[in-house]
Amino acid sequence: MSNCVTIAARDFVELIRFPERAVAISLAQWDSLLRVAKHTNLIGRLAEGVICKGIHQNLPPKVRTHLDSAYVLTTHQREAIGWELRHISKALKNVDTDIVVLKGAAYVLRGSSAAQGRLFGDVDVLVARTALNNTEAALMVHGWTAGQHDPYDQKFYRQWMHEIPPMTNRARGTVIDVHHNILPTIARNCPNVDLLLAASQPVPNTIFRTFCATDMVIHSATHLFHESELQNGLRDLFDLDSLLTEFSVASTDFWIELADRAALLRLELPVYLALRLTKAIIGTSVPGQVLAKLESSMQPVSRRIKALEAIYLRALMPDHPGCGNHWSTTLARGAVFLRGHFLRMPPTLLSWHLSRKLVIRLFRNTSRST
Repeated sequence: MSNCVTIAARDFVELIRFPERAVAISLAQWDSLLRVAKHTNLIGRLAEGVICKGIHQNLPPKVRTHLDSAYVLTTHQREAIGWELRHISKALKNVDTDIVVLKGAAYVLRGSSAAQGRLFGDVDVLVARTALNNTEAALMVHGWTAGQHDPYDQKFYRQWMHEIPPMTNRARGTVIDVHHNILPTIARNCPNVDLLLAASQPVPNTIFRTFCATDMVIHSATHLFHESELQNGLRDLFDLDSLLTEFSVASTDFWIELADRAALLRLELPVYLALRLTKAIIGTSVPGQVLAKLESSMQPVSRRIKALEAIYLRALMPDHPGCGNHWSTTLARGAVFLRGHFLRMPPTLLSWHLSRKLVIRLFRNTSRST
């Protein structure tokens, strides 16, 4: 494709929300839309929406080719996640601990609408910290390896982070991330993981568990608003929209339970930002009293929080030339990058860590043979 036409980020979001509008889009506009959809990992959601709305055959053949490919890929990946979970189940069946499946794989296990049209990466699981060694050993016996990490990286993960180094299966190349919390243990608002584990729910006919509805939303929000990079930020926001819509329909008490649970876990801010921004960007229906309840538990709602909203409103938009690649998006993402690192560790440790990474990168770049 060539002669890419710039599209408004808002128009792209509206198309994902209302795929029936696809029939009115020109081929030149599709050029940009497909590029942005692939860049944001939302092309699967777009394909699923168009096919479910029954308008697939009304689109140009060149467009259908891309959407068909995305639909096949996302369908295959959902099946592959199930296959991988069966391998993980076999490896961990004798480990004496609750095994909580997180994020995308959890959506698949629960048959959540958030899994529809979603592109998947690693499988993430959470176990009690006391079970980390046994979990890692069982995975190693069944073909997973932690790969090459220097002593500093090992210490960085095992002493300061909320997970051990990623493990890759030697035969399949699949990756599993084993967590013992949803935030680094040195993070300022690291929650009590025992509360999360105690409220987790078993998945029938498996050895696995998932977070309960409120905790699944809280984890998704916390993950998004503690990230330093937002490559999948808009996709994650659509995940939140799906979860919020699904759970609020299933239970009339969901919204109040969500606010109370966020306060108990001391994660009101990421949940507040998630609700404000899904409402502002996607149009999620969020009761005003829930936002007010979260605001009251964070009193006073400072200018800093209002500034964060403004930053994320820009930073969560597609960072792609097809959407204009406005300078304000670059600045906003820079601010998010710094905030994500600041939240992850104390200033002294952060300065040392970033300085070390910079020196190593400069050394590697200047040590290449010519």
